[in-house]
Amino acid sequence: MNERVSGTMLRDAGRAAVRAVDLAMSDTPVIAVLLPCYNEEVAIAQTIGGFRAVLPDAIIYVYDNNSADRTVAEAAAAGAVVRSERMQGKGNVVRRMFADIDADIYIMADGDATYDAASAPALVQRMIDEQLDMVVGSRVTQAQAAYRAGHQLGNAVLTGMLARLFGRSFSDILSGYRVFSRRFVKSFPVLSGGFEIETEISVHALELKMPVAEIATPYFARPEGSVSKLSTYRDGWRILRMIVTLYRIERPMLFFGAIGAMLGLAAVILSVPLIVTYMHTGLVPRLPTAVLVTGLTILAALCGFTGLILDTVVRGRREVRRLSYLSFTAPGLPWGKRA
Repeated sequence: MNERVSGTMLRDAGRAAVRAVDLAMSDTPVIAVLLPCYNEEVAIAQTIGGFRAVLPDAIIYVYDNNSADRTVAEAAAAGAVVRSERMQGKGNVVRRMFADIDADIYIMADGDATYDAASAPALVQRMIDEQLDMVVGSRVTQAQAAYRAGHQLGNAVLTGMLARLFGRSFSDILSGYRVFSRRFVKSFPVLSGGFEIETEISVHALELKMPVAEIATPYFARPEGSVSKLSTYRDGWRILRMIVTLYRIERPMLFFGAIGAMLGLAAVILSVPLIVTYMHTGLVPRLPTAVLVTGLTILAALCGFTGLILDTVVRGRREVRRLSYLSFTAPGLPWGKRA
């Protein structure tokens, strides 16, 4: 059985490579469908079949993330190019996929048959027509069980936070159904390791001011026997922590400036009684409070200077990322001309 699966995987990989070369030499874009998977034997064949039906020329990649079931065998039998990533976590899988796969247009979805494969051509066409770098398939639930109330609430809260922190946002920042341009994928330094990857992707697009769009797409319940790997509280906390971390990294002046302002305000409040007493008596009887005020003032000044220095560093990093992004042609330009 293993030999037959291995033979199928090699044959499919060979066909995919030949198809990629043929497409690269034509005016047709090379489209790669990326499906990160972990224990999805029940749904992966259905997912592959859905994308194969609407995008017959696309190369479908399934990246297995240490599945303990028959995900690999089912994906290979369904005709996908099957590869693996041993580091656990969706972010680690996405990092590997973006590094390894060469295409003009990348479609990323989950292997659990919850996203509507039939919407993929519309997402791709929107990208090509408007020369966008990312099109998000925002989820419109088709069943109560598909999108739990806790997940909807968490998504709304995190989406609102992202809009407040970065000035603009998407209606569904946690959607795993996205279409990317080549220049997005090859300029994106994936840092996260888990389900917070979607948040990092959204912030990357917002920070580089990329042209992006959203299209409402149906979102279905998992097939019977398929189990979600997302933990509402654990992964929600990781996503929240990722937003704060990215804000500290991308907006250091505001982040450290806010901390410095709070410390400075505390110092002013504590110093008022000291100043009043000194003006009346010429003495500073509460020496510990005076020392505390001095320390808070120094810390506030250090936070301000830290934010200022890091803001300069971040600006330089952002310019480098922007130049890397601009080194690739926009979607819709001659497809055979890839950097």
